[in-house]
Parts: sequence; structure tokens; C-alpha cells
Amino acid sequence: MFKKYLPGVPLYLIVSLTGIILAALLLTFLFLYQRHEAHITPAAAVFPKQITLASGALTAKSAILYDPATGKVLYAKNADVTMPLASLTKLMTAQVVLNTIPSSTLITLSNKDVSVEGDAGDWNLKAGDTMTLSNIIKLGLDASSNHAMSAAAAALGVNYIDDLNKTAGALGLSHTYFLNSTGLDLTEETSGAYGSASDIAHLAATFMHDYPGYFELSTSPSVTVPVSDSTSNRQVTVNATALPILNIPGIIGVKTGYTDLAGGNLVVAFDEDINHPLIAVVLGSTEDGRFTDMRALIDAARAQE
Repeated sequence: MFKKYLPGVPLYLIVSLTGIILAALLLTFLFLYQRHEAHITPAAAVFPKQITLASGALTAKSAILYDPATGKVLYAKNADVTMPLASLTKLMTAQVVLNTIPSSTLITLSNKDVSVEGDAGDWNLKAGDTMTLSNIIKLGLDASSNHAMSAAAAALGVNYIDDLNKTAGALGLSHTYFLNSTGLDLTEETSGAYGSASDIAHLAATFMHDYPGYFELSTSPSVTVPVSDSTSNRQVTVNATALPILNIPGIIGVKTGYTDLAGGNLVVAFDEDINHPLIAVVLGSTEDGRFTDMRALIDAARAQE
């Protein structure tokens, strides 16, 4: 066809010219496409945005809003200050136990396990009760059972505290250390575990990545597990400790904590966008104030959309 319009021009020259024209068109397309991408990327890069809160908006002494996808801190209040963790400790206990022991392993509560201070998550448990590790973890996270999590840690062996602290070091949690597996206060002056809001945000991100199923189960309004002892089988049902926050849409995972020394603690992972969770932590609030603080953080994050 080209010979018809270019008589006397060698065919190889026509082919070469055609190739040059096509290459030029391709380069032009790529240049325009890159300019288009460069134009839209800055707008996408600022999502999610940093938030601001009025002074005194939070009761918590320490807080953070963290984006695990980008590693950005979107809000911080004394986020690197080491504080008592209370039952947020159980996230680390669950992380280490699930890393070490098959979830189908049967765990039997000992007299020592049930001698630790308990609350609603523990009232229906007694020495000799046997459950799978999977169900032990469910009780420990959703109902914050001290008896259950004590038994899970004991299954690691007598040096389980070393295991918790080694894992904290491996994860780079430089403000975090453990003295027990539950976070219960040891004395009026000494907490069972210490850490920062920043460290807890990173720990929650790790647990959410490694064990998303267990983290999502922590958003159930109650947990029911089968329990057996030497004479019978039964089911134990306990309400979640995070009930006041579970009506917020898009909650992915949650863990509560409260002791006299720690005050009210809370960590929540929530959907900011499709496949883009954020993690919020409050430490040193009050028993009720931790939930109000968390709502303020989540509302502020979503107001940026």
C-alpha cells in the first residue's frame, strides 16, 4: 500500500519510517499518561489525612492514630510515653502463644490460673476446665478472661515472660516490657506490663496481619465456647468487654484494658476505606472515657474523607 503512495522509495526505508512513527506515537502516549498520573498522585497521597483535636478533647493521657499501610502517624498525644497496659497485654500473649502452639491444643486451667483476679469473663470458669487453645484465645480477647489467658501463657512453659519480652524486642517495641501475661497490676505501684501507645499500635497491626480471624472475632458482642471437665461438657457464654464501641460501623478488631494503675485503655482497628484500616490507641483514660476518646478519634479520622 505504501509503495502506491511512495513510488521509488525502497521497501526497507518505508518499513523503518513506519516503525519510527509508531515508536513516536507510543512515546507520546507514555509521556501524556505519566503526566496524568503525576497530576492525580498528590491528591491520593494525602489520604488518609492527619487530624487535629482541640486541647482537652481526649481524657486519655496518651493516644495515637496510626496508618499501618503507610507507616504514618496521623495523630499523636504523648504516643511514646511508657504507661501501664492493663489487658492490652493480652494481644502480645495471644501473638506469642499462637506463634508457638497449635490452635487445636487442649489447655486445662490450673488452680494457679483461676487464682488470678477475675471478672465477668472468668466467673464461669474453674480449675480443671479444658478448652482448645483457639477457644482460650477467644475468651482472652473478646471477654478479656484473665483465667483463660493465664492458662494460655502457662502452656508456653515457665519462661513465658521471657518469650513475651523477646517478641517485643523482635518487633521493635522499644517502650514495652512484660511482668505477667494479663496486664493485671502486681502491686499498688507496679503494673503487670508497660508500653506506649505507639508500640501498641504496631503490635495491633502485627496481630491483625498475622491472625486476622482472631482479631475480627474480638468484635463479636459475646463469645460462646465449649468447655469440658472430668464429669461433664458445657458451654460458657460471656459478653464482650468492648460492647460500648461495637456499634461503630467498620470496626475490624478491638481490645480493652482497665486496672487501677492503667486507667482505661483501648485499641481499635477500623476501616477508613476499602482495604485501608487505621489503628487508634488510647491509654490512661477512664473506664468510660476510653470509649468516648475512641469515638472522637474515629470521628475525626472519618471527617477527613
